[in-house]
Amino acid sequence: MPRVLIAGVSTRGFAESAARAGYEVVAVDGYGDLDLVARAAVVRIARVRGRGRFSTRAAVAAARALECDAVVYEASFENHPRAVRALAGPRPLWGNGPAALARARDPRRLARVAATAGLPVPRLRFAPPPAGAAWLVKPLRSGGGAGVVPWRRGARLPRDCYLQQRIAGVTGSIVFAADGRRAVPLGLSRILAGERRFGADGFRYCGSMLGAAGDPQFPDDARLLERAARLAQAVTAAWGLVGVNGVDFVARRGVPFAIEVNPRYTASMELVERAYGLSIFEIHARACAGTLPAFDLASARRGAPGAVGKAILYARRPSAMGEARAWLADPDVRDVSPPGTRFAPRDPVCTVFARGADAAACDAALVRRAAALYRDIERSEARIA
Repeated sequence: MPRVLIAGVSTRGFAESAARAGYEVVAVDGYGDLDLVARAAVVRIARVRGRGRFSTRAAVAAARALECDAVVYEASFENHPRAVRALAGPRPLWGNGPAALARARDPRRLARVAATAGLPVPRLRFAPPPAGAAWLVKPLRSGGGAGVVPWRRGARLPRDCYLQQRIAGVTGSIVFAADGRRAVPLGLSRILAGERRFGADGFRYCGSMLGAAGDPQFPDDARLLERAARLAQAVTAAWGLVGVNGVDFVARRGVPFAIEVNPRYTASMELVERAYGLSIFEIHARACAGTLPAFDLASARRGAPGAVGKAILYARRPSAMGEARAWLADPDVRDVSPPGTRFAPRDPVCTVFARGADAAACDAALVRRAAALYRDIERSEARIA
């Protein structure tokens, strides 16, 4: 049984996929949730001392002495190519190397690649813009919408940030497997961000919705899929991407405006597994070795019975995790913290999944699950008090 080391802010989803595929998992993670501990042989927590935040440097240090047959990384290692090199060391790396990461995370390179493929991108600026357009301030080392804010005229552009034109449309992503030359699309989903129903604000990522073909969450979705697949192929060929990857975009009238490449496992890939029965980790391992899956996403979407979605619940106020056994027993609740874990406002509490006849029905089911879990936390706190 191959032993794989998975490192990242939250590794539970990829670790579960690996364990189901028969791999022994060693995880270096930012949380150490109970359902991760149940799947992994070893779990190490990597945080900045005194601040409680995940640290790639701490993760590299924690991983150094762990034995494994291969190394895999997740967010936020894609923003730290040197840390990826140090994480792997002499061990086999299953994923994009430091040089590919540096290229894929450069918004200027993405703009050029998309334009060459005949696809649009939002305009970019690295200095204050002229009047007449809406802009977003984005960190060059972005992730999950953290640090993204609307541009205020007259404000100073922060260091290591750039301006991206704000495009009206539906935010989504395409995830795909790549062998360095070719890309096979695996899923097309809408991105949920800043949803106060789930305790999020601003542009913070809080979930995804994967619908069947023709679902109205994406107008003209057949055209969108064709162009998003072209985008995935373009970035794969340009930078030699391998394994599983994703590209975020804003969709307008069936056209994706590329906004960011995520050259690693992404949060929406869990929905691909649930919707289509694929093993994302096995696809990742095989793609890194040069073998792509025989999968037709367009056909799978036509045969899908409805929509599947996930939502990350964030704390709305200071709170604490109570008894977790009922949550752990529920297959639609994941990322469950140990009892007694304290949550500050905006801390992630857990992840919930739901299904529906279409994306709208799935969204409503997610909201109902979220409300019930928030009530569980409140009742648990009342008993503790």
